[in-house]
Amino acid sequence: MKTISKTLLVISLLFFTVSCIDTDETLDANNESLDYYEELNISYGTDSEQVFDLYLPANRTEYTKVMLLIHGGGWIAGDKADMNNFKDYMLQNLPEVAIVNMNYRLANNSLEAYPMQINDITTVVNYLKNKQNEYVISNDLGFIGVSAGAHLAMLWSYAFDADNQTKMVCSVVGPTNFTDPAYLNNTDPDLQVLLDVFDEGDNIEFLEEVSPYHQLTATSPPTILFYGGEDPLIPTTQGTAMRDILEDLGVIHDFTLYENEGHGWTGLNLLDTTLKLHTFIETHLLEE
Repeated sequence: MKTISKTLLVISLLFFTVSCIDTDETLDANNESLDYYEELNISYGTDSEQVFDLYLPANRTEYTKVMLLIHGGGWIAGDKADMNNFKDYMLQNLPEVAIVNMNYRLANNSLEAYPMQINDITTVVNYLKNKQNEYVISNDLGFIGVSAGAHLAMLWSYAFDADNQTKMVCSVVGPTNFTDPAYLNNTDPDLQVLLDVFDEGDNIEFLEEVSPYHQLTATSPPTILFYGGEDPLIPTTQGTAMRDILEDLGVIHDFTLYENEGHGWTGLNLLDTTLKLHTFIETHLLEE
């Protein structure tokens, strides 16, 4: 792998902060009480980065939907703690949804991002399937991803969800198309390094394979997109072109471009994002 710019070591959504939760709750062995249950750092592989946090709602049933949270960090950095504000919001305002906040193996000079990180998502999904009766949850999934995590959420949902479990996916400032001229023809090293994460970055067929834009089909799940018009890392066309192909293929979608925002936002625009995402989750995950 090419040397990766330090810039991407700090890519993460700017408006999310880290928080910690401890729990003394335990699962009833017979699933009789179905109280709220929380377990942190559940291992799903042999690598120390292959862990996730689980939050199961009280009074859940076999129809309880599951939301997976995928953090950003340019495929080489970041942590599930970066998604804690999403998790906290859902615990308070969408308490009927089970939440999985996952880490995945980070890429470095000896570990390629693709397909390793997609494989990690598949492993978590399969883990949940195997634990479905114990956890008392359904197979229906939603995804919320930020930046690189949004790329992974869309790519998995469009190209690797063999059982069509995904009912909705959200991208917050996620890369969608690595063949975009805004990337391929750029002279900005901070943009070019996004392609350098992949060893085959000069291979158009490979770039199409890892681009959600090129994996989208008419049967892809409903998708909601949020982008900043002044984002220095994610060109506006990453959002607008995705919006257009979703429209062309007839895939249910929602798109918001905050013209004066960058790679994250706060204030009224964050409130707008929250309300739109909440409605999208209710419509396309909970009412399925």
